[in-house]
Amino acid sequence: MLLVTPTLHTFYPFFDIISPMSTKRFREIKNKKSKQKQPKELVEYARYIERVKAFITDMFMINMPILYVTTYFILDGKDEFQSSPLAQFLALVAYATIYALFLSKTGQTPGKKAYSIKVVQADTKELLTPVKAFVRFFLFSFSAFSIIGVLLPFYNKEKKALHDILLNTIEIKIKE
Repeated sequence: MLLVTPTLHTFYPFFDIISPMSTKRFREIKNKKSKQKQPKELVEYARYIERVKAFITDMFMINMPILYVTTYFILDGKDEFQSSPLAQFLALVAYATIYALFLSKTGQTPGKKAYSIKVVQADTKELLTPVKAFVRFFLFSFSAFSIIGVLLPFYNKEKKALHDILLNTIEIKIKE
């Protein structure tokens, strides 16, 4: 004779919901969700004063030699340079091109390298394309001469200036 013993399922049909199999499934789902949530990469944003120092360094290391060569080797002195808008524009374009090449190849200009700063895409942390770096230079020129562009890095946590916001770039500190 077969003896049937009652189980909890007999008296409590809802026990299937909280059975060991369902709690095991719940734990699996919970673990998958926690594995999917990757911790955000901690990025240290470059301080504004370091960015200004890097800019001044770049002016002396990149722009001054271009201006010197243009003024004294190509033209006949400072008076001719000052009276030639074309020469001034070409010197600016040469500076922008060199600046953009540095940013697109390594993410750093000599000044940014001196202060351990790197310019990258905000979302992917990849280097800029040469065209985007070139456009960034001219947006920086506009941003540097407007009061909004100068004060904006003080009012956001990523310390983004106007040109960084428009192009979705950030300047981060790198560990050497």
